[in-house]
Amino acid sequence: MDNIALLHLEGIRKSYYLGKQELPVLKGITLDIFRNEYVALMGPSGSGKSTLMNILGCLDSPTGGKYILNGKDVSRMADDDLAVVRNQEIGFVFQQFNLLSRLTAAENVALPLIYAGIKRKERIERATEVLKRVKLDDRMDHKPNELSGGQCQRVAIARALINNPSIILADEPTGNLDSKTSYEIMEILGRIHNDGNTVVLVTHEEDISEYAQRIIRLKDGLVETDIKNANPTKSVMVL
Repeated sequence: MDNIALLHLEGIRKSYYLGKQELPVLKGITLDIFRNEYVALMGPSGSGKSTLMNILGCLDSPTGGKYILNGKDVSRMADDDLAVVRNQEIGFVFQQFNLLSRLTAAENVALPLIYAGIKRKERIERATEVLKRVKLDDRMDHKPNELSGGQCQRVAIARALINNPSIILADEPTGNLDSKTSYEIMEILGRIHNDGNTVVLVTHEEDISEYAQRIIRLKDGLVETDIKNANPTKSVMVL
């Protein structure tokens, strides 16, 4: 790992407003996440973990504090600039997969490249390569309704990898999957981390968090604990 943080958060606050009433959600989060770390972000409902995830992913901006992502101060960026950062720096994996039903697996994976101005032939070539990484190149011409839940999540992971992002943000990636398929998805995320990627995983499941090297727990909008996991769960599935 580098000594310079890939993600640096300093005094991050986020409030929402109901009329004139301020509703503070994040109350001063300071933490660093380094290149090639595997971090689990946990906390009960209302702890602020979803709000923090949105800020980490540049889907929302903080009310106060500083957020440096891979050397860029994104704290006060305009929405258009944040969209560019999201496309270049961040790969998202969501619980609901967020695939377009009319597109094939390869076309779904290639979507971020459209916004980058990449021509179709190169888009499909690159999509095929990342689908190979998640062992799904034999399903590249299938649409989401022709795939299992686990296969859909593999497509979503491949899409997250397509732009070689600085960080993979996985929000409850096993939330809609059975236990066996969840292990398969965690195996893939583990291999992605072993390949050098930084992974931040949001989960409420203790057994899933144990795959991470570091577990950060939020409570009432603050970091409650931030501990190294001495014995992360090793991959148990061979795909």
